This record gives sequence, C-alpha cells and structure tokens, in this order.
Amino acid sequence: MSEIAPLKGSCHCGATRFEVTAPPKEVTRCNCTFCAKRGPLWSYYDPEQVKFTSREQVGTYDRNAPVAHHHCQVCGCGTWTDTPVWENNAVVPGRFKVGINARLFDDFNLDAVRVVFLDGRNLW
Repeated sequence: MSEIAPLKGSCHCGATRFEVTAPPKEVTRCNCTFCAKRGPLWSYYDPEQVKFTSREQVGTYDRNAPVAHHHCQVCGCGTWTDTPVWENNAVVPGRFKVGINARLFDDFNLDAVRVVFLDGRNLW
C-alpha cells in the first residue's frame, strides 16, 4: 500500500505553511459576521491531521472565544481557525478541530468539492 502524500498550503507570502493528511471532501462557507467579511472556505480536521511547517508572524483574533481565527501579519491571509466541535447545536466539552482555509491549498481544485453552507449569522 502506498502512502498518500499530504496536501500542502500556505498564506500568500509563505510565512504560514501547513500540511493536512487528506484533501477535503467538502468545505464550509459560513455567513457569520467574521467569515462574511473574510471569505474563507473552511475544511475541518482533527488537530493531529494538521502539521504547521512554518508559523512566522501569526496574528490571532478571538472575539468569540473559544473560537480563535488566525492570520498572517505579513500578507493578511486568514489561515486557520481553532474551534470547538459542535454537535446538536452545542459545544462538545474538551473536543476541538482545526479549520483550514481551503483557499490556501496548493494545487487543489476547490471546484471539485461540495460547498456546505453554515448559517453562522443566526446560529450564534
């Protein structure tokens, strides 16, 4: 059995670089007040599925803690989000996931995956 190569990505300037264990099968478009202005398409992973190979100049915005949105302080790209796992419209205590901005993946066709809409504006 051959090992699948990780999917890599980075912010525009390359100060933040990451790898994930598998390409997303779907991405999430959220309309919360933050995402509506930033425009990310989130692909969610368990923390052990994400490896950061460079995290220079990271800024963090956590207005809605425990959700933390990270961005590159050099080029401004929204890069990833640390967020709790939600089930049945409630946070699952002690479980977190990493939302990677799928727009930043290298050599990945976003048009090939389903976009799921999340009504974050009205859910929280």
